Amino acid sequence: MKPETRRQAIMDLLMDAGSASVDDMASRFGVSRMTVHRDLDELEQSGLLRKTHGGASIQSSPQFESDFRYREKIAAVEKRRIAAHAARFIEPGQIIIIDDSSTAGALAEHLKDIRPLTVITNNLGVIGRLSELNGITLISLGGQYNRRFNGFFGIITEETLRSLRADIAFLSSSAIHGASAFHQDQEVVQTKRRMMRSSGRTYLLVDHEKFGKSALHFLTGLDGFDAVLTGAEIDASHEAALREAGINLIKATAQAAEDV
Repeated sequence: MKPETRRQAIMDLLMDAGSASVDDMASRFGVSRMTVHRDLDELEQSGLLRKTHGGASIQSSPQFESDFRYREKIAAVEKRRIAAHAARFIEPGQIIIIDDSSTAGALAEHLKDIRPLTVITNNLGVIGRLSELNGITLISLGGQYNRRFNGFFGIITEETLRSLRADIAFLSSSAIHGASAFHQDQEVVQTKRRMMRSSGRTYLLVDHEKFGKSALHFLTGLDGFDAVLTGAEIDASHEAALREAGINLIKATAQAAEDV
């Protein structure tokens, strides 16, 4: 097996399992532990995984955010419910921003029923899904493509956002600690902040697993959003703390999704 083929196989394994040991990978691919370590070093330097004691993982940590393909599998049903509920805030004729996240990206499947719309996004998946829809004016944000986030970021992205104004922005974040949102990547943080400043209203869409976690970079306080949308699965203690802090927390239930 060529190194490139083996490294892709390692990534495929991690996409399914989330993590794996060096011993398991060496046995599975019929190579030495040293060869596996070299493969993991190469993949880690490319930002595709993080090495752990005795293995590797693509699961999130305070300094590492997972590949978008892995994140799309996590709490997928809940994310779809959140997106369906968020679609209720959109009216035909509006200009909306959708960020790079898998949760906000799930909005794309609902937009065909709310046309006409103008959609501004740096999310390549959303661009692909909306590009062939009539009644959608699609503004794709340029910039440097980030494979792990499947989106565009950087100076060009931010400069483009400065020249635009939207009615609503739909964002997500990888970690909610207390009444604040955090993310592992500073470029992602800068782009999300710029999206917030370019919009009249902003909504944060986060599944219940994001609560009680932290990441390296502070994004904003949750009071910076008009509302925080999450699933009914949110832990009662997190819900109570946010309501006590005055955060407008909306829980997306299965019934709410059916009503959209």
